[in-house]
Amino acid sequence: GLHPKFEESGSLLQTAVTVLQSSYLDSTSQDGFRYSQAILVENDVFLNELKAFAQAKEAAGYSQEELEETFAFLLFDNEEKAKEVCQTGLRVNSSSISMLGDPAKGVYISKYADCLHPRPWYHGKSGFIVICKLIKGKVKVVSENYTTSYTCPSPGYDCHVAMSRNIMSSKSSPCQAFEQNQYYVYEVADGSTAERPRQICPYIVI
Repeated sequence: GLHPKFEESGSLLQTAVTVLQSSYLDSTSQDGFRYSQAILVENDVFLNELKAFAQAKEAAGYSQEELEETFAFLLFDNEEKAKEVCQTGLRVNSSSISMLGDPAKGVYISKYADCLHPRPWYHGKSGFIVICKLIKGKVKVVSENYTTSYTCPSPGYDCHVAMSRNIMSSKSSPCQAFEQNQYYVYEVADGSTAERPRQICPYIVI
């Protein structure tokens, strides 16, 4: 379950804001967001699975860089949905986009903290961001596929990213910037896809 640690919420908020601000795509975002409350998500199951994933991949010869923990972000309109992901984890079939891989076989999560939505973020809008720890593992660059014959998870890899041939600023097109800055993360074992990839671990709700 979720156990907010209120006495730590000040420093936790600071930690969360630091993570978010160091993960902006557009430097002008620094002034554009206000964050109010942070809740630490302590889910031992997910933390242990993240560790187990790292150990398994280390044993498989992954480099330190591939095993490095990084952060990724999910945006929700309401707190219930944000908390649900923290309890059940990020599961396949949860995404409306499909251009980096089959949404039934993997999950999508945003690389940048200011690029969380296919539509522009209007003034006064609020929402809940779930900051997740992510181990990208072996990353494969794939070309965007807007057809209905979805790209499948690549054997020997853990994550797809889009070709960054035209780096979008968040100004150009929020939808395109959003789609191009997604990680498509999956875990395939014995030919079947994990319903919840172990390499993503919800960390803080803000």
